[in-house]
Amino acid sequence: MLIRNVNEVPDAPVQMDGVSGIRMALMVGREDGAPHFALRSFKCEAGGHAPKHSHDYEHEVYVVSGRGEVLLEGEYRPLKAGDVVFVPADQEHQFRAAKDEGMHFLCLVPVERNCGGDTPGS
Repeated sequence: MLIRNVNEVPDAPVQMDGVSGIRMALMVGREDGAPHFALRSFKCEAGGHAPKHSHDYEHEVYVVSGRGEVLLEGEYRPLKAGDVVFVPADQEHQFRAAKDEGMHFLCLVPVERNCGGDTPGS
C-alpha cells in the first residue's frame, strides 16, 4: 500500500517544446509497483500551457483547483475545479491555464506511457 499527499511530492518543470509554466510530480507509477496506471500531478501557472498534441492512448484528467481550458474536438472548452476530462486516444488536445489564474490537475495514463518528462495531460 502507498499513501502520498499531493502537496508533499516534489515536482519539476516540464521541459519540452511547446510547454510553458507547468510543473509535474509523479504521484504513483511503475517505481511504486503500479502495474497498469501512472497518476501525475500538473501545476500550471497563470497563462501556462501544454503543446497541442495527440498520442495513441487515452487518459483521464481531474481538475483539482483553478481554471483553464482544454482543446478537444477542435474547440476550447472551459475547465474549473471538480471537472473531469476523458481524452480519447489519437485526439488532438491541449491544456491551458486561465491568464489570470493557475490550474492544478491530475492525469491518469497507462504506466508504460509515463516518462517523467511527458507532456502535461498527455
